[in-house]
Amino acid sequence: MHTTRSQANAKVLSRTFKDVKVSGTRISDFYGINVFNEDSMRKHLSEEAYLSVQASIQQGTKIDRKVADQVAASMKAWAMDKGATHYTHWFQPLTGATAEKHDSFFIPTAEGKGLESFSGGALVQQEPDASSFPSGGIRSTFEARGYTAWDPSSPAFIMEIGHGKTLCIPTIFVSYTGEALDNKAPLLKSLNFLENAAVPVCQYFDKNVTKVTATLGWEQEYFLVDEAMFHARPDLVLCGRTLTGHAPAKGQQLEDHYFGSIPERSYNFMIDFETECHKLGIPVRTRHNEVAPGQFECAPMFEECNLAVDHNTLLMDVMEKIARKHHLRVLFHEKPFAGVNGSGKHNNWSMGTDTGKNLLSPGKTPRTNLQFLTFFINTIKAVHEGADLLRASIASASNDHRLGANEAPPAIISVFIGGALRHVLEEIENRVDGKAFDELEKADLKLDIHNKIPDLMLDNTDRNRTSPFAFTGNKFEFRAVGSTANCARPMTVLNCIVANQLKAFRTEVDAMIKGGEKKDSAILIVLRRYISECKAILFEGDNYSDEWHAEAARRGLNNIKTTPEALEMYLTEKAHNIFVDNKIFSERELHARVEIEMEEYAKKIQIEARVLSELVYNFILPAAVTYQNELLDNIAKLKSAGVGESAYAAQLTMVMQMSEYLNNMRNSLEAMIEERKKANAIEDAGERAKAYCTSVKPHFDVIRKYADYIERYAPDSVWPLPKYRELLFVR
Repeated sequence: MHTTRSQANAKVLSRTFKDVKVSGTRISDFYGINVFNEDSMRKHLSEEAYLSVQASIQQGTKIDRKVADQVAASMKAWAMDKGATHYTHWFQPLTGATAEKHDSFFIPTAEGKGLESFSGGALVQQEPDASSFPSGGIRSTFEARGYTAWDPSSPAFIMEIGHGKTLCIPTIFVSYTGEALDNKAPLLKSLNFLENAAVPVCQYFDKNVTKVTATLGWEQEYFLVDEAMFHARPDLVLCGRTLTGHAPAKGQQLEDHYFGSIPERSYNFMIDFETECHKLGIPVRTRHNEVAPGQFECAPMFEECNLAVDHNTLLMDVMEKIARKHHLRVLFHEKPFAGVNGSGKHNNWSMGTDTGKNLLSPGKTPRTNLQFLTFFINTIKAVHEGADLLRASIASASNDHRLGANEAPPAIISVFIGGALRHVLEEIENRVDGKAFDELEKADLKLDIHNKIPDLMLDNTDRNRTSPFAFTGNKFEFRAVGSTANCARPMTVLNCIVANQLKAFRTEVDAMIKGGEKKDSAILIVLRRYISECKAILFEGDNYSDEWHAEAARRGLNNIKTTPEALEMYLTEKAHNIFVDNKIFSERELHARVEIEMEEYAKKIQIEARVLSELVYNFILPAAVTYQNELLDNIAKLKSAGVGESAYAAQLTMVMQMSEYLNNMRNSLEAMIEERKKANAIEDAGERAKAYCTSVKPHFDVIRKYADYIERYAPDSVWPLPKYRELLFVR
């Protein structure tokens, strides 16, 4: 049963918000208290077990079952001291969400009593049902067995839900036959691939480097809406976005929401979810209003990539739980409201060494700059060669609404590096051997404000918010990632294409050195050629402009606008060479993932089509007919009063106009339903996804146009759905 708009408004007006108590406790006093982190391990583990776990985290060595028993006993004692009664293997299947199956520590004994038990075997391995998760044909329905396996590099944590506390153990998820059925396992393989490729290149410059770690700092954008209003919109409940909705008189055009004062209700929510995140060791540090009304952003400190991915998926879960306590709902959808900014999840990526060097931070000497330029140029070359795979990594039904809109990068993958670095690359490309490097030092920005404001230090490059892949001073920002995405997907692809490129670079340079070329000279010769080969991917201008689309086509850059087109890039020879040859995915796993994502795309468009039908038949059409009847009653009364036709001409025109909108809307809806039936009859997942994309989805905009016309003219008294002005301005 749907909540009516009047009921929703009544709930909002009658609701009293409980005060959120904020103590003077410092975050550092409780940060990570619900995490079995290094400090907890030192306190609870034997030296042997502690060193074994640390070796597993740092060097990837396996933990034997004897040590696992020690770790499990200590982890259980720690968790029970904090009130946990159950444990679960926490994993990330290919559903786009997290998954967990809870087991109690308690087991009954023969004496009719009981005890709490948690063995090394239970820590290391658990068995969820693999047949009920997406597998892309890898598992049949009757083949149920699958395994989760402990990932020691991501610490266990305690999740508090209501009065219960559960020990959560991050794991990978594989089938009985060994194929990965999750996002974490390929990510871990890609990180190892990147490390093995990057360390030998680092050793051109520093022989002490033995480990390279990819780092990630994500920025999570989201909307907040009132819970009652949310439940009064079937499209928000079932699709995460509004399928109809006339633009409000005031949206974001005054640009007054961005970085504005945070509304108290939203602020209280932020305090609560940040507190829970800090207890879980998630280093969220930034919060602010985003561009659209009702839109916000949070961001953490940078972390090791695998841990950062886990923390982002955990944060989204925490945010949804805390929002309910505040009678709010979080919308992570990339485009929940038409006509205002959508939401992204900018992935800021870099690489660091075990000697403390950020490989994408410009150095102060020619030698350290050469190291920076080596990794900088190889990353650009990797994006140039793997652009279509990067595009595939961010493909989804929801992100298709955002890419290319007026607040998001287009579906054309390009790289922004800024004027200073562009000049450096041009110098390298055209340099004469022996010419010194220009140092990339920061300049002062003089501010003539009565000498009261200190001078600012200028970065080496400005920012370009329209670029899908931008260098921002000491990292690359992959801006095109959608807000609902699991960061593991784009990070797996980025790690792999960069690693593959670094392998090729090392092979070329080593061959030149073996042929008698000096090392630095060989490096520069290869880098110079790379600069020439990947110029087409570099773009400093406005990615939103029509001129760039035309220019990109002239440069030979692909503009892959839809998810079905993008996903097919995973089936190319290039994808096989990068993923299969380097053992990130098997051929079977790669095809299975394409199958899964094609199915997911078709199902999401199918759900939206069915919800749109419900909105039209159960909400919009009855409201329009009610309004028509009111107009006709008024016309009839005016006629019976003997007034002339001019007195009711406006009402009559409105009746005719409403009939036109209704007929056009219904005709488009019926045409969409017929196309949906045809698409459902297609067996091949890829072809079905394409049919939904090209034949079903285009009807949405037409239906919406007429539905929004009706909303524009129908009075509030008959309109059953919360309007944009009520949804967007949460206070």
